[in-house]
Amino acid sequence: MKRLFEFLSTAWTGVATHKLRSFLTILGIVIGVAAVIVLMSIGKGAQAEIISRIQGLGSNLITISPGATTFEGVRTAAGSATTLTLEDATALSEQLQYVDSVAPSYSRGIQLVVAGKNMNARVTGITPDYMQAYNLKLTSGAFISEYDYQRGAKVAVLGSSVKETLFADADPIGQQIRMGNNLVRVVGVLESRGGGMGSSDDIILVPLTALQQMATQPRTSQGEHVISSIALTVTDEKQTTYVTNEITSLLRERHQLGPGVDNDFTITSMEQIASTLLETTSTMTLLLGAIAAISLLVGGIGVMNIMLVSVLERTREIGIRKALGARERDIWGQFLAEAIFLTFAGGIVGVGLGWALSFVVPRIVEVTPLVSADIVLLAVLVSVGIGLFFGFYPAWNASRLNPIEALRAE
Repeated sequence: MKRLFEFLSTAWTGVATHKLRSFLTILGIVIGVAAVIVLMSIGKGAQAEIISRIQGLGSNLITISPGATTFEGVRTAAGSATTLTLEDATALSEQLQYVDSVAPSYSRGIQLVVAGKNMNARVTGITPDYMQAYNLKLTSGAFISEYDYQRGAKVAVLGSSVKETLFADADPIGQQIRMGNNLVRVVGVLESRGGGMGSSDDIILVPLTALQQMATQPRTSQGEHVISSIALTVTDEKQTTYVTNEITSLLRERHQLGPGVDNDFTITSMEQIASTLLETTSTMTLLLGAIAAISLLVGGIGVMNIMLVSVLERTREIGIRKALGARERDIWGQFLAEAIFLTFAGGIVGVGLGWALSFVVPRIVEVTPLVSADIVLLAVLVSVGIGLFFGFYPAWNASRLNPIEALRAE
């Protein structure tokens, strides 16, 4: 303990002797550590936001969309096929196990007019199960009921952005919207989910039966109603893979797809999306950390440079200490302790600066950084590791000086 105290005391004396030089050395480490904390916390914040959005949609959600068509050897974009039907949704609901709700939907672009304000919007015809499937919540009014669906009532539920565009601060409940040549009464407003994946802010929902009256819905050659997508939820998340396989088998059978023929539909589960997005953001976080680590590397080179200069300046001091009986490990330990002291101090100050900057970043970018203990610990340990790595050679160089030649130094 006494020897450790002596090392620390000597290290402090060496650092305090050249205050400006020590400050500039520490500043390089401070900037590097702060950069690591801020950039990695941005990556962590993005991951947390993705998880939150997926949880908001429901991790047990599976969506089915039409596949692509091929015309004269040219494959078109995904979703261009007209093979997914309302009857498919009915078959999935009746024949599959572990399925809680099935919500088919069909979308059309329609012009909306309210008291001189108008907008072109995507109107989606739905069934009452749509609310449960997508985990939607209302801020006011009511959702489309089974009664509305069965009688084809011309009622609508608005996303928050649509409500702001058409009604501003006015209460839209009970108000009428002109959709093409039809008048539709607003019965509810959805809770805002913000922009990005799974946002419901820009949607307008009406009963699917009502949309069939307002706009021509395509049919297949067999006379079945074509729809845009099917959303369903599973009762047990562990059965997601099983349900996905069963959906594939049932739809291939219904669409009469033979062996070797590609699916004319696409199945996507929230579990797959979450896995892909989290893998992507993890890579992004590591990349951001690597970019920030370059600052730490530069700071480490600065530490080595300063320590080498310090060894040259204190050559005579080293010779005197060796002449008085100091061993190589004592000299080595002294200079290594100074390097570690500089980087550790820089690491602590850098943590404070990085933490403070994390409160400023949300005002600049639309991501709330998440400063976690592992990021802070990593930054501090890396800064100390840099002190050990870049301080080793100067310390070793000092310990190897010949005492006689050192005493001769000016």
